[in-house]
Amino acid sequence: MIMKLLLLLADGEFHSGDDLGASLGVTRAAVWKQIQRLQEDKGLDIYSVKGKGYRLSSPMDLLDASKIKDGLSDPVNRLVGDVQVFGSVTSTNDIAMKHAEAQGDPGYVCVAEQQTAGRGRRGRPWVSPYGTNIYLSMVWDFFNGAAALEGLSLAVGVAIANALKAKGVEGVELKWPNDVLVGGAKLGGILLEMTGDPSGHCHVVLGVGINISISEKDGAVIDQAWVDTTTLGACVARNEFISEIICELVSVLTLFSEHGFAYFRDQWLALDAFKGKAVVVKMGKNDLTGIASGVDSTGALRLDRAGTIEAIKGGEVSLRLDS
Repeated sequence: MIMKLLLLLADGEFHSGDDLGASLGVTRAAVWKQIQRLQEDKGLDIYSVKGKGYRLSSPMDLLDASKIKDGLSDPVNRLVGDVQVFGSVTSTNDIAMKHAEAQGDPGYVCVAEQQTAGRGRRGRPWVSPYGTNIYLSMVWDFFNGAAALEGLSLAVGVAIANALKAKGVEGVELKWPNDVLVGGAKLGGILLEMTGDPSGHCHVVLGVGINISISEKDGAVIDQAWVDTTTLGACVARNEFISEIICELVSVLTLFSEHGFAYFRDQWLALDAFKGKAVVVKMGKNDLTGIASGVDSTGALRLDRAGTIEAIKGGEVSLRLDS
């Protein structure tokens, strides 16, 4: 019932308790209890005005699997498996990983309105308010082992940058190895996880999070500079944008399977947020300082340390500007 109620309120207009009850086949008291659940469980702001009823603080663009599928081209639809939409999940990567481990159909995509335990690299929490942003995971099969996946997160970054540009978001940059930035602030991130045979046929879960609209309250708990597409002045409809992301991912993943990261290196370098800047590479207890000098054909960071180039691979590594 709670999702049906949310669909009725999604237009952002006032709806009386009587009308909502009639649509749902319940009493006004039952409507009020469900309104409380939306406020408490989903963190939604719902106004209640005597004589008018209830309304959301702003309209919601709720996710719809059929709209997402309709936005895909025929060639992409043939490569994409099931597209599932969830309300609240721990994380979309958790759902996609279970699908992969169960040997589900390749090309599976899941998206969610909310993540209760969303995460980025190194286990950092990913703030995931309900019904406002993009939380997406895709499963893709590879057949040449983990060694052939070098630079994959960077190639996925190129796909996300292309999708954002197609929706009118300007100034997108990529931070090695998996962050999407605008003006030095984080707009999105990428998290890759793998299951299967590390030397042969494996399944990669590609997790993507993009900030579409973050409230001041939710933004206050984010521990780094952030930005969303709304603040940037881009009107991004989530279902259409997800279709665009899927199309770009399928294109990039198909080419990556054939050519590896080298095919995308020049595109990534053109989007490099830290090119020529003094940086600190945090590797556990060890910090390396130097000048960020792009990436090599495998996606490794090229760190100029007093004229000597060191190649830094991915893994549990964090890159920061050197203040």
